Amino acid sequence: MAAFHYKASTSAGEILEGERRADDEASVVEWLHSQGYIPLRIEEATAGGRGRSRRSAGKRLFGRKKAVRQNEVAVLTGELATLLRAGLPLDRAFSILMEIAEEGPVRQLLSQLQEQVRGGSSLAEAMETQTETFSPLYISMIRAGEAGGALDVILGRLADFMERSKALRNAVTSALIYPAILVGVAGLSVIILLTFVVPQFQQLFEDAGKALPVATQIVIAAGNLLQNYWWALLLGFLAILLFMRYQLQIPERRYRWDGWLLRLPLVGDLIAKLEVARLSRTLNSLLLNGVPLLSALAIIKNTLSNQVMAEALSEVADALRQGHGMADPLLETALFPKMAVQMIKVGEETGQLEDMLGQVAEAYDLEVESTIKRLLALLEPVLILTLGVVIAGIIMSILVAILSVNELAF
Repeated sequence: MAAFHYKASTSAGEILEGERRADDEASVVEWLHSQGYIPLRIEEATAGGRGRSRRSAGKRLFGRKKAVRQNEVAVLTGELATLLRAGLPLDRAFSILMEIAEEGPVRQLLSQLQEQVRGGSSLAEAMETQTETFSPLYISMIRAGEAGGALDVILGRLADFMERSKALRNAVTSALIYPAILVGVAGLSVIILLTFVVPQFQQLFEDAGKALPVATQIVIAAGNLLQNYWWALLLGFLAILLFMRYQLQIPERRYRWDGWLLRLPLVGDLIAKLEVARLSRTLNSLLLNGVPLLSALAIIKNTLSNQVMAEALSEVADALRQGHGMADPLLETALFPKMAVQMIKVGEETGQLEDMLGQVAEAYDLEVESTIKRLLALLEPVLILTLGVVIAGIIMSILVAILSVNELAF
C-alpha cells in the first residue's frame, strides 16, 4: 500500500487535509466519498513528504507560472465540476479553489472570475474577459450549460473533453520523440566529423601537394565553412524559420501550405484523420450541450489547424442553411475521410448524430495512433539509412584522399 495525501471539502465548504494508506488513488476517492467528503486533490506521498498527483504527473496544478496553462485549466474545470455537483454555490466553489491554490496566476484568475460573478456577470461573461485562457469553444459550452441549468454537467464534460484532447496530443508527441532523437544524433555526428575529424587530415593533404578528389574537396570545404562561419549558418537558419513563420501568418500563404500538406502521401492522410478526430469530438461536445449545429460549426472552424479543412466547413454551413444535411457537403469537399462521413450520415439518418460523432472521434483517435506507427515504421529505417550514407560518404572521401596521397590503389 502507498500513502496518499489528500485535500477534500465538506458539504459546508470546510477544507480538510490528511494522509491515508491505500492501494491506489481510486481507493482514496472512494473512501472520501464514503465519509461524505468531496475530493479536491490527491497526491501520492513520497519519503520526503508530499508527492504529486499521478494524474498531474510531474506538473503542479497551482505552481508559480507566468500564465495559466491549458492542463491547469483542465484540472481546474474538473475540480469546479466536482464542487458544483456536490451542491456548493459557484461563489463558494471559487473560494474553496482559491483557498487550496498557491499564490500565482491560477489564484489570480479565480479571484478575477469570482469578483465578476459577484458583480452580476454570468460565468461565461466573466470568462470572456479572459480570452487568453479560455477558448471560444470553452466559453460557448459554459454559456450553454448556464442557459440549460446544468453547469456542473457541462464542466464535467469539458474536463473529459480536454483530457481526451490532451491524451491525443501526448500520443502524437510521444511518437515523434524517437525520430527527433535520430535526427539530432545524425546532425551531431555530421557536425563532429566535419569540425573535428576532417580538419585532422587537412594538413596532411596540403603537405602532399596533390589534387584531391572532388568529394574530398567538398567535405573539407564543408568542414571549413562550419568551423569559420557557424554563426552565419545559425543566423541564416533562424532567418529562414522567422521568414517561414511570417509567411504562414499570411492567410493566402497559410492556405496554400495547408493544401500542400494535405496532398502529401501518408502525411496528408494523418492530418485529415487528426482534424476529423478533433472536429468530431468538439462537435459532439457542443451538440450535447445544446449548441445549435450552425453555431457549433462556426466555433469548430476556429479550432481546426488546417485552414483548407476549416474553410471547407464554411461550405458545409452554407449547405445546412439551404436545408441540406451535413454528411453530403462534407463528402463533396473530398477532404474528409469517407468512413467518417458515412458514419456521420448514419447518425443524421437515425437521429443520433451526437452519439455517432463520439464514435467517430474514438475511432479516429485509434486511426491516428495507427497511422503514426506506420509512418514511424517507414521513417525510422529511412533516417538510419540516410545517417549511415552521409557518415559513410564523409569517411570514404577521407580514405580515398589518403589512398591517393600515398599513391595506393585498390
